[in-house]
Formats: sequence, C-alpha cells, structure tokens
Amino acid sequence: MPNRTTPLTPARPHSAGPRPSRTPLLGGPAPILTAAVLWGTTGTASSLAPADAPAAAIGCAGLALGGILLFLTSRRARSLPAACTRPERGLLVLGAAAVALYPVTFYPAVSRTGVAVATVIALGSAPVFAGLLAWITGQARPTARWSAATTAAVLGCALLVLGPELTGHTTPMDPTGIALAAGAGLSYAVYSLIGGRLITHGHPSGAVMGVLFGAAGLLVLPLVLCVDTHWLTTTRGAAVAAHLALFTVYLAYRLFGYGLRRTPASVATSLTLAEPAVAAVLGVTVLGERLPAASWGGLAVLALGLVLLTASVGAVKGTPES
Repeated sequence: MPNRTTPLTPARPHSAGPRPSRTPLLGGPAPILTAAVLWGTTGTASSLAPADAPAAAIGCAGLALGGILLFLTSRRARSLPAACTRPERGLLVLGAAAVALYPVTFYPAVSRTGVAVATVIALGSAPVFAGLLAWITGQARPTARWSAATTAAVLGCALLVLGPELTGHTTPMDPTGIALAAGAGLSYAVYSLIGGRLITHGHPSGAVMGVLFGAAGLLVLPLVLCVDTHWLTTTRGAAVAAHLALFTVYLAYRLFGYGLRRTPASVATSLTLAEPAVAAVLGVTVLGERLPAASWGGLAVLALGLVLLTASVGAVKGTPES
C-alpha cells in the first residue's frame, strides 16, 4: 500500500494556493459544470434586456463589468505579469485578446444565423479546436474516450438546439454568420488552453482569470461606449448587465479557472456543452418554449457524453496539481 504522502503528480508550486480536493469530481468537473449552468442563463437573461439594446453591446457590457471586477478582486492578479516569464506574458496578451474576441464574434453570429445555429457551431466547435490545439502544442493527445465522449456531446448538442429546425422549415445558412460563430468557438478554445497552461505552470487560477478577463474587459469597453448606452440606464437593462457581469463572467470564470487546476482544457471545453442543455430547460420553464422529441433525444445523448467526460477526468494521467 503506497504511503499517503507520496506525490502522484509533480510538486505543487507554493504560489498555486490551497491544495485542491482529493476527489477528482470535486476538483475538476463540478466547478466547470457549475460554470456551464451559469453560462446557460445568458440567453434567457439577454432576452429580458430592452428591445433597443444592441446584441453585441449586451455581451460586451457584461464582459467589461465582470472582467474588471474579476481583476480587482483577484488577490494576486496585479503581481501576476511580473511573476510570469516573457513567453507567459505573451500568452496573457494572446489570451486576453481571445477573450475579447468572443462577444465580438458570437453575438453578431446570433443576429445573422439565430441562437440555435450560432450556439451549435460555437459550442460544438470549441472542444474540437481545443483538442486539436492541445495536440498541436504538445499539451495533450486526444484519447479514445475523450473522442467518443466529445462526439456524443457535440451530436447531442446539435440535436438539442437544432431540433426545432429539423422538424420545421429551414432557412438558408449565412456564411458570414457561420464563420463568426466558428471564430467564437476558436477564441473560447484558445483562452481556455492558455488559462489552463498558465494555471498548471503554478500561477493562481484566480489571478490568471482576473488578468485575462480584466484586460479583455478594458479592450471591449470602447465598443460599449461607442454605441447607444441608454438601455443601461433602464431598470431591466441594468439588471441584465449586472446578472451577466456577476454570474456569467465573475462567478462562472472563477469556477472555470478553479476547475482547470485538475481538468485538461480539451475536456473542460467539452464539459461546457452542458450550457445549451441548461438554456433549453430555462427556455421551456421560464420562457414557455416547447422542445420537439428530437431535442429531448439530443438532451439524453448530451447527458451521456457529459457523464463519459466526467468519468474520463479521473483517468487522465499527468494532470498537475496547482
């Protein structure tokens, strides 16, 4: 029987903060799935914004407010750039740009292709991009279990979100909207991989997320101020912006960063495919929407894929503690 103090992974740097839970489920998938639940409220919340609020401005306002708050409340965020090596500082810049790119591409994609198509392309492509980028950069090689589970999750996501489209009249696809949605998926994969890499290098997850999203918030702030901001002065507009900032950015990305301590980014991006499931359930229960049988079948397949992905986290080898 091995000694309980024998390290199973590389030594944990002193700067990485408290020792994470020994239970893989609590140390990785649970925070990420909780973040996905919070992200799943985005569509319902944004639908309650004033009708004259520009779609991109809603997302950018949430990122600006939440990102800056995340930076200001992260204990070691201010000292992180100085603690990083020169290549790591380059990763911080690239990661912040990728974070800022997400609302700039995703929300216009929604306006051109609709929520269903944009969500499927963005969220469905993100884990594929993350797996390929992790493989190309030598961070991880896709396993057979990850490939099977991600395929099931992407298929379930597609059936869930596109169920109404499959049972009704389909409209021609907008190539620009599709490209924008794929760009959103790529940006999500890039900043997830960069965040995961910096965290596994020993930097505190809160500081990494704080710097990435604080810098991104500053990058998109001019876009918010350049459009009509009257909607932010209304009660509904302010409430929507506050919800997006506090729950879908500040709290969700704190949890996501914590989960990246013990979960490879390629697995994490696949786990967040739970987001459209939450959005669909909220659409039924809050907005009174109806889902066809194809969507409920997709929800079941997506759940199966998420279960397989959650189980695979415990089988991942060489995931460093932080």
